[in-house]
Parts: sequence; structure tokens; C-alpha cells
Amino acid sequence: MRIWDLPPKHFCHKHLVAEHRELHGLWNILTIHRGQGGYSRHPETLRWVGKTKALYSRHKLLVKEFKRRGYRHLSPLDKKLATGKSKQDKLIDSLIKQREKLKAKNCICFK
Repeated sequence: MRIWDLPPKHFCHKHLVAEHRELHGLWNILTIHRGQGGYSRHPETLRWVGKTKALYSRHKLLVKEFKRRGYRHLSPLDKKLATGKSKQDKLIDSLIKQREKLKAKNCICFK
């Protein structure tokens, strides 16, 4: 599970769609399952606890990029569940490290 902290405009199709899918999974863990279940102790999950407002904002960025590319988006989040901090202030990897990891993948991200 990974929610990048990089601008979605740099993502290839695969990574853009994958983050969107994982964000929805994370949203469900944090809002519906209230931090219970299989990935509730995952470091990526833990860094978003108390920050569903920030996660909602990240989703908006992904949707904006979907629309820019002409993709359809049919899975909105419930804004009423977006609470807590509005900004993610905890990183698992620095932005530089995230960029290096993404560039190392066999795709066209950042190209």
C-alpha cells in the first residue's frame, strides 16, 4: 500500500490508477472500519490516522489528473467523513526518495 506525496501529473497511467485504488482502500479502513482490519497497522495507514481531510484532498488531486487525461471518475468520497488535519505532515520517505523510487520502476513516470 502506498499513497505518494508527489504531484500526480508525473505518474504513468498504472501508478495513477493504482494510487487511486489504494487510496479508496485506505479511506475505507479509516472511515468505515475505523482503523480495524488487515492493513490497520500498516505504516501507510498509520500516517493517515486523524487526517482523512488531507486524504480527501489527495483524492481531489488524483481526480483532477484523471479529468486532465480524459479518464472518467465514478467513485467520489463522502466529504462528511473528511475530518482531522487538512495536510499530511508525516512522510515515510522524503520527496526526493519517493521520486527516486518511482523513477526506478519500469514505467514512464517522470518522463
